[in-house]
Amino acid sequence: MATFLYKLGRLAFRRRHFVALIWVALLTLAGVGAASAPAPGTTSFSIPGTEAQKAFDLLEERFPGMSADGATARVVFKAPVGEKMTDAENKATVQKTVKELSTGSEVTSVADPYQAGAVSKSGSVAYASVKYDVSGMELQDSSREALQDAAEHARDAGLTVEIGGDALQATPETGSTEIIGIAMAAVVLVITFGSLLAAGLPLLTAIIGVGIGVSSIAALASTLDLGSTTSTLATMIGLAVGIDYALFIVSRYRAELAEGRDREEAAGRAVGTAGSAVVFAGLTVVIALVGLAVVNIPMLTKMGVAAAGTVAIAVLIALTLIPALLGYAGRKVRPAGQKSKLLGGGRAAEKADRPNMGTRWASFVVRRPLAVLLVGIVGLGAAAIPATSLELGLPDDGSQPTSTTQRRAYDTLSEGFGPGFNGPLMVVVDAKGSADPEAAFAETGDRIKALDNVVTVTPATPNKAGDTATITVIPDAKPSSVTTEELVHSIRDAGAGIAADTDAEVLVTGATAMNIDVSQKLNDALIPYLILVVGLAFLLLIVVFRSILVPLKAALGFLLSVMAALGAVVAVFQWGWLSGLMGVEETGPVMSMMPIFMVGVVFGLAMDYEVFLVTRMREAYVHGEKPSQAVVTGFKYGARVVTAAAVIMMAVFAGFIGSSESMIKMIGFGLAIAVFFDAFIVRMAIVPAVLALLGKRAWWLPKWLDRVLPNVDVEGEGLRAHDRKDVDPDEEKELVRA
Repeated sequence: MATFLYKLGRLAFRRRHFVALIWVALLTLAGVGAASAPAPGTTSFSIPGTEAQKAFDLLEERFPGMSADGATARVVFKAPVGEKMTDAENKATVQKTVKELSTGSEVTSVADPYQAGAVSKSGSVAYASVKYDVSGMELQDSSREALQDAAEHARDAGLTVEIGGDALQATPETGSTEIIGIAMAAVVLVITFGSLLAAGLPLLTAIIGVGIGVSSIAALASTLDLGSTTSTLATMIGLAVGIDYALFIVSRYRAELAEGRDREEAAGRAVGTAGSAVVFAGLTVVIALVGLAVVNIPMLTKMGVAAAGTVAIAVLIALTLIPALLGYAGRKVRPAGQKSKLLGGGRAAEKADRPNMGTRWASFVVRRPLAVLLVGIVGLGAAAIPATSLELGLPDDGSQPTSTTQRRAYDTLSEGFGPGFNGPLMVVVDAKGSADPEAAFAETGDRIKALDNVVTVTPATPNKAGDTATITVIPDAKPSSVTTEELVHSIRDAGAGIAADTDAEVLVTGATAMNIDVSQKLNDALIPYLILVVGLAFLLLIVVFRSILVPLKAALGFLLSVMAALGAVVAVFQWGWLSGLMGVEETGPVMSMMPIFMVGVVFGLAMDYEVFLVTRMREAYVHGEKPSQAVVTGFKYGARVVTAAAVIMMAVFAGFIGSSESMIKMIGFGLAIAVFFDAFIVRMAIVPAVLALLGKRAWWLPKWLDRVLPNVDVEGEGLRAHDRKDVDPDEEKELVRA
């Protein structure tokens, strides 16, 4: 592989005009496709194999005019202090608002609070339910504006009015902190390279890669039913790995220049060596992201595949566009150890005889490996302790900032009707096989009323055929509580007895039940997913490192870092530690997809640092250095770059903490802290300590396995053989002088 990539790098350097033209054409094509693509249709959220989804599908079939997937809004009215919503003037205002809302072109129904019994016992709060015939993502801006205008007119009459539901659903904003993250990455690159031009190359290529990836997602959004979070994740991962992969190629290029090679040769060798690490690091990320399909949640699968595509583009750009741009840059990209005239007058960055920080740190670890190993493990173990209290759920309006109308509507409904009113359960009774459907509906309602933690059970509402009915159940606890989850399971358990007595099937659905089923499905899929992803990557790393213990150590180190990161997420988003600093206004359960998502993404990113750092050690070892010295050599050449790469990734991920969407905020924080734990504690401390303790045993591989495995030559040994075969001593001297 090293020889093939070496030739590819030289070819891209020589044919830079052609390579640059190809990438510009791809970017233009993707941009035109995104601009001309139809607006995305409804973004379905289906969870195959769950009871909530089965009930939802049954509603679509038996209640065809119900628009079960249509957007909903709750317009919540609160009377001024000392007044009630039943007062004549307030009642007239509400009824006028209901009439105004019902004129909307996409509105299918508006429930009058006074006819629907939607006035609180105290009389201070009432709400009108608005149903639309399209989903929240499909809803026209004019419908949203009409909804907000109607609420504003009621406010002008003296009422407090807030709007809940998904009708006001909008694409999440990431805020200016995303730009700050990219700016921080630029600063780190300038410090690392000592050159504005060299620092600009990784940023430019990463932006091009993300531009192609996100534009392609936008172009295919309507066809493939891609949601707004799909492009956000692709941007997050694409920027991080795009900058890092380019950083490793440019760093190796400058190192090759420092050894006296000409620029085309240096570009070829940079792609042949660091490029090999980029390929395998990218493969681990792609495996982890595509592996999300094993969870069998379509939305998660699409997010993973789209992000994996963006990572693949980042790898291809690093292998081709970077050497092409280095050809354009010429002598403006200086050898390692030199700064540009602008930043350092062209002088050497540091004395050649002085060991760099990476060398000094690795030497310290090699001298005291056991102490460093224990401190690292104990530290990560302490950080992981909060993960033992992990509670999972999906965000609802109760997790929105208090500045939003959705959150204020949520709080007002809780105040007037109780916390469980924001998470009603919909019970679907399928009595098609029952001899007496009406008796089955009545029996179901009576059984549910007898359960604990139930506030209200509405009468059954049958369909036109009379074979299916819906019953609304109001719990006495908020939607994300353990009590509500237990109630869902209790209703389902009672359904077994109802089926035995009446031959009617009882199903529980609704947003709350769907969230519970999603959490359970994700929990059930976590272990199989972990086995699949870690197993495939373990086999891949055996091929890369030609060792059993090094990949095993890499996988165990990853488990430590991901558990510590989950602990940090629990501490901030569930316990509320530093919540003000992170902009977390409401603590609560951790997003249910967070553990499996972090396992996938963090594993891929963790293996990036493992591959980049340890391949340098392996390269030194196979070229004759002792194991302990190979560890120091790996850090001498790789620690500075890996540190810069980790800081850049943390900056990019941390930029998404400013998002208005709680899910994006949590993902940004979780990935940023996971990169910190993995890069600076696992890869920079635990890995060299373990390798120092293992010595030669770290690189042991059974002979039979050594014969079977393909030789991918990540260390570039084939390039040395290529030199000995094709370059005579006089030519080599000329190359060195050049």
